[in-house]
Amino acid sequence: MKTRYTFGGDEHIYVEMDDEMSLDAFFKSLSMSNAVREANIPGVTEICPANASFQVKFDPDVTHPDDMLKHVKELEHKAESAEKRLSTRIIEIPVFYQDPWTHDCVMRFRERHQDPSGTDLDYAARINGYDSAEAFIEAHHSQPWFVSMVGFVAGLPFLYQLVERDKQLEVPKYLRPRTDTPKQTVGYGGCFSCIYSVRGAGGYQMFGITPMPIYDPRQEVSYLKDFMVFFRPGDIVKWKPIDHAEYDRIVAAVEAGTYTPRIAEVDFDLEDFNADMAGTNAKLMEALNGA
Repeated sequence: MKTRYTFGGDEHIYVEMDDEMSLDAFFKSLSMSNAVREANIPGVTEICPANASFQVKFDPDVTHPDDMLKHVKELEHKAESAEKRLSTRIIEIPVFYQDPWTHDCVMRFRERHQDPSGTDLDYAARINGYDSAEAFIEAHHSQPWFVSMVGFVAGLPFLYQLVERDKQLEVPKYLRPRTDTPKQTVGYGGCFSCIYSVRGAGGYQMFGITPMPIYDPRQEVSYLKDFMVFFRPGDIVKWKPIDHAEYDRIVAAVEAGTYTPRIAEVDFDLEDFNADMAGTNAKLMEALNGA
């Protein structure tokens, strides 16, 4: 990885770890942004992390941009030697794949899609070498995913599949964005899966919907009383396929204030994962299942 530093006007420095997203780039970005925060550099007003990059906002009247760049660069070595380990959560997210609501949306925007004759799942299956949408769905939910960023839309998680790079699913976004996407749609664009936290425009392929709210600015959802955004970077997600009846049951439980997401506290070590991905994922699933 070759770190790049770029000024954004007089008040921002953008730091990019690599051209492509990877867990190694994510952990370096996380360690480096944490180091900038801990250094308490005069003039820094905000640090905004992303998938494999981060941005520093600062007051140039307090610290000159050239001096700020020097301070940030000096912290790169500290980040490279930092322990690549997280105490985090693994979370089960129920998904109603091939649901009627995203299917209706898919049909309304076919002229903006690469394959107007099929569904988003049909297209994703074909370009990834699967013989059916069901086989692609199995590949989508069979392994855990890592939340590398939360944002762009309030509370929206970007999820990166915890498998070998050559086994990762890849699906391009729509040729032209939609003007509508159902709230809590599970989508896919590039190498990232996501959950649309609110209803609105979008361009990710649509695979299903979750009955579990992940963003609540009014904080009326029982498990979002303490913070309106559910996800945080470093969370690990395991999708759970559900049917229409289970979807309706969870929606009713959320509305009644009785739904509790299935969550387990875990440690994630990048070196252990790179050495044994299947073994690490198995341990994550054991933690989630209470084994």
